[in-house]
Amino acid sequence: MAESKIITLPDVGEFKDIEIIEILVAAGDQVEQEQSIIVLESDKATMEIPSPFDGIIEEIKVSVGDRVNEGDALGSMSTGDSKLKDDAPPPAAETPQAPAPAAIAETPASTPATAAEPTPKADPAPGKKLKPHPGAGSSSAGAGGNTIHASPSIRRYARELGVRLEQVIGSGPKGRILKADVKAFVKSSMTAGGGGGGLSVSSAPEIDHSKFGEVELLPLSRIKKISGAHLHRSWVTVPHVTQFDEADITELEKFRKSLAKEAEKKALRLTPLIFLMKAVVSALREYPDFNASLDASGENLVMKKYFHIGIAVDTPNGLVVPVVRNVDQKGLFELAAELGELSLRARDGKLSPGEMQGGCFTISSLGGIGGTYFTPIVNAPEVAILGVSRAKMQPVYNGAEFEPRLMLPLGLSYDHRVIDGAQAARFTNFLSQVISDIRRVLL
Repeated sequence: MAESKIITLPDVGEFKDIEIIEILVAAGDQVEQEQSIIVLESDKATMEIPSPFDGIIEEIKVSVGDRVNEGDALGSMSTGDSKLKDDAPPPAAETPQAPAPAAIAETPASTPATAAEPTPKADPAPGKKLKPHPGAGSSSAGAGGNTIHASPSIRRYARELGVRLEQVIGSGPKGRILKADVKAFVKSSMTAGGGGGGLSVSSAPEIDHSKFGEVELLPLSRIKKISGAHLHRSWVTVPHVTQFDEADITELEKFRKSLAKEAEKKALRLTPLIFLMKAVVSALREYPDFNASLDASGENLVMKKYFHIGIAVDTPNGLVVPVVRNVDQKGLFELAAELGELSLRARDGKLSPGEMQGGCFTISSLGGIGGTYFTPIVNAPEVAILGVSRAKMQPVYNGAEFEPRLMLPLGLSYDHRVIDGAQAARFTNFLSQVISDIRRVLL
């Protein structure tokens, strides 16, 4: 005779309020004793909870995201009928079941778009079958009682990449999914021409440009290769938005010129960029979300208590971004000396990797070259970057008449997962006020 039994959470050690991150079975599934049915995750480990009996799942009483403790009821199952295993037809054949909760994988907010959850492709024409790509299974894999065999570490790895394990074909013993299988699935999703979902970009066609005239083939510099890959990754994985504004730097420029002789005695160049660095620190203090980074899960902000500012430097071999540390703790002349030294070493190709790491916020200034506005690419894992163009005199109405003012164009690009439009507008407005009256950095 079949008997209904309650499945409870066994002793899992000292952990309390453990979050359920995956449910591997659904009502109607036939399971064996010791088969994993639920996956939990604490701040220290991921663990699979096995079934205590053989039988058929009657009900799952919990959901993904619930927090449970030892003794809590997870569900119920029918046990004790010797014919269940051999004679019962697959539940999916009797009654269409909703997809198991395990098939609904939550994609972390910071998951790269190139590894996003695959989108099912439209059914092919009758009689024509699609050839599955390596590492990928059908979208129904794992449903209807088919068990996904994968270790907790592989399940975590797949979640971080936004991969549904039921779509991956395992190459290990008894179809167990290995890390190489997940990697193969992601690779095929990125390269398949639309069959794998995510952000798939077809390869550029090869063109023989020499057919149209004389050409010369020059290799990209090492810096451009490295920075190009980083910029491309940032562009496709960070949802960019750019907020434009202007700052009146008429008074700042007068103050800067008044310090010119003193700077010259110290053999320093006191450029407007030095003042911008101090103004940015004031804005970061006022709006700390801009001085943050998303963690690996994409669910938390790492709030930084330091102020390291990256400065984009144009070199003969390409763009590099040395980082000036603890800008809040340094004076104008000290910053000018440090930035001058870093810029010189950058152009000579003598920067160490450590000198280009740890930035909180980046400034990219084209003021010495020209232009009006531009949209800089966020230097991930930072969440914002300030683009500065050339200042120019403009007529500004003061309430009684128009007067000439030196206006500085600003472009703030930001990660829309962290910063919204209202925050960006407030940030640039505050920054403009500080730049217009640099005395505000003392407040």
